[in-house]
Amino acid sequence: MYHVGLAVGKRLFSVNRDLKGGKMIQPSVELKAANWEITAITLRCDYIGDVVTVMVNRDWLAKCTWYLKHKLSTSKENKQRIDKCVGPDCPVVKKYRAKLIEEEFGKT
Repeated sequence: MYHVGLAVGKRLFSVNRDLKGGKMIQPSVELKAANWEITAITLRCDYIGDVVTVMVNRDWLAKCTWYLKHKLSTSKENKQRIDKCVGPDCPVVKKYRAKLIEEEFGKT
C-alpha cells in the first residue's frame, strides 16, 4: 500500500492504493458523492486495543487500514488482536462514515 496525503483544515485528503485488496464497507449508491476525494482519521479501536486509520472515499466506500494490513497476516504476535477484529462490519468504521455523511448532508 502506498499513500500520498495533504492535510486541509480538519480533514486529510489523500490518495491510497491498496495493493492487497481486502473487504471494506461498500460505497453507497443512494448517496450523492461527497465534495472531497478521500478523508482519513486515526482513531482508537477498543476491539483490538490499538489505533487504526479509517479512510472514506467520496463514494462513501470505507475501510480500516489496520484490517487490510493485519487480518490476512499469519503473525503470532497479532493473533489475539486479529481474532478480536470485527473486519468489514466494524462499528468504528461505520460510525466514522455515518458522521461524515451527517456532516456532508445534515441530519436525515
